[in-house]
Amino acid sequence: MKARLIAVGTRPPSWVREAYADYSRRLGSRLKLTLAEIDPGPRSAGQSPLKAIEAEARKLMAALRPEEWVVALDERGTQMSTRELADWLAIRMREGRDLAFLIGGPDGFAAQVLARSDASLSLSRLTLPHALVRVVLAEQLYRAVSILAHHPYHRDGCP
Repeated sequence: MKARLIAVGTRPPSWVREAYADYSRRLGSRLKLTLAEIDPGPRSAGQSPLKAIEAEARKLMAALRPEEWVVALDERGTQMSTRELADWLAIRMREGRDLAFLIGGPDGFAAQVLARSDASLSLSRLTLPHALVRVVLAEQLYRAVSILAHHPYHRDGCP
């Protein structure tokens, strides 16, 4: 199974690139995770972000493949525990459809992107920097795959 992370933003700090690369490498062939970066829409101080959001939406929609199961990462999305994410991922793996996880720009997603999404997922009730979301998602996918493979990476805190 393949998964793509499609993220608005093209210049994250080097530590983000390194951490993301580490977790995506750890996933190996169990879940091939790749990254596609989308240029942010143009923003001007004092101007409405609507044009930027629409420009990002066009690029995100163009990057999606019709057969992909699309997940918008959104602070208002469904929250899951790590074990729930592993169960969810197991279902997606059984279905066999490739996944596309979307990270929007600083002002969120346009309505058409959310409408195209099969699910909306919140990684936290906290507002996270978009670059950090790349790392958190990659780590949680690795953790979920580790749970499914009965690998000892994940511990439930039991003594």
